[in-house]
Amino acid sequence: MTESPLPVIGVERPTLKTIAAATGLAIATVSRALKDAPDIGEETKRRVRETALRLGYRQNRAAVRLRTGKTNVIALVLSTEADVMNHTSKLIYSIAAALRGTAYHLVVMPFFPDQDPMEPVRYIVETESADGIILNQTKPDDPRIRYMTDHHFPFATHGRSDMALDHPYFDFDNEAFGTLAVQSLPFQRRHVYMIAPPRNHMYGRHMIMGASQAAAARGMRFELAEPVTSDTLADEIEAVVTKRFQQDPMPDAIIAGSTNAAMAAAAGVEFGGKKLGIDFDIVSKEAIRFLHRFRKEMIVVQEDVGRAGSFLARALQDAIEGRAPKEGQGLEVPRLSDFRTGV
Repeated sequence: MTESPLPVIGVERPTLKTIAAATGLAIATVSRALKDAPDIGEETKRRVRETALRLGYRQNRAAVRLRTGKTNVIALVLSTEADVMNHTSKLIYSIAAALRGTAYHLVVMPFFPDQDPMEPVRYIVETESADGIILNQTKPDDPRIRYMTDHHFPFATHGRSDMALDHPYFDFDNEAFGTLAVQSLPFQRRHVYMIAPPRNHMYGRHMIMGASQAAAARGMRFELAEPVTSDTLADEIEAVVTKRFQQDPMPDAIIAGSTNAAMAAAAGVEFGGKKLGIDFDIVSKEAIRFLHRFRKEMIVVQEDVGRAGSFLARALQDAIEGRAPKEGQGLEVPRLSDFRTGV
C-alpha cells in the first residue's frame, strides 16, 4: 500500500491489531486486505487502506521479507535512450498508479547505452531485490527474457519477442502503425522517409515491415533514415534530415517512430523552406498529446501507454502471487480513423 508519513514520536506505532480494532475486522482479514488478496471484497480493501493511511500504519518491510521471503518491490528496468519526455514518463506514472493501494512499491532501474542490458536484470534476480521485473524495448531473441524464464523469476514485458516462451506482455501493434501511417498519407505523396526505431528491437522490425509493405502496395518509394533512429538525439536527427531533404530525389512524407523524432524531422525539413502539410507530411505516434501543439498539420495517432502500464502492473502481480491472470497478454491495435491532424 502507499506509505504514509511516520507517526508522531512518542505515539505507539500502529499495527495490524490497531487497524483491526478501528475497522471491526479480524486481524487476518486486515492483513489479507493490505495484501490485495482476491478473496477480499473491494469495499473492505478500501476501508482497510483508508484506515491504515489515517492511522499512519507502515509495513515493517524487513519483517515481511523475513516472514515471506518477499520484498514487495517491482522493478521497472528502462533504457536511458527511451523517449523520456513522452513515452517513458507515461509508462512510469501508469505503473505507479496501478500499484497505488497495493502491497507493492515501484523502483525504476535505468541502464545506459554502453551497459550490458543483462546487468540490471542479473543484479535484481541474484540479489532478490525485487519480486518481479517489468522491462521494455524487447528484442526478437531477448536474453533477458530467456534468463528470467530459466530462473523462474516473475516478469512482464512492454513489447513482444520471436521466442516461443509464454509470459505476460502488453504491446502496441507497430506493424499496424507502419501500415496505417502510409495509408493515412495524402494520395499525392510518393516517397516515404522513415525514422524508425532501432532494427534490433522487435517493435522497430514490426514498424519497418508494416510501412515498407504498405508503401510497396501503393507504388511508393520507401527509404529508411540512416544512420539515425527514432531514439537518436534530436539535434542529430535534425541535422541528418536537413541534409537529406536538400538532395534529390527529395522525399515528400516522413514516418517518425517517436515524438522527438517527429519534431526534429519537422525542424530539419522546414530549415530548407518547405512547408508542412503542403510540401511534405509527417506521421507519428505519441503517448502524451503534444504534437498538435507543436505543428497541427502533423498526422498523429495516440499510443495508450497508460493502458499498457496498468495492464503490466496487474499481470505481474498475478504472476508474483501465482494467480491465473484475467488477461496475461494484451495488444493495442490502432485503426486508420485514429490517425488525425489537428487542423
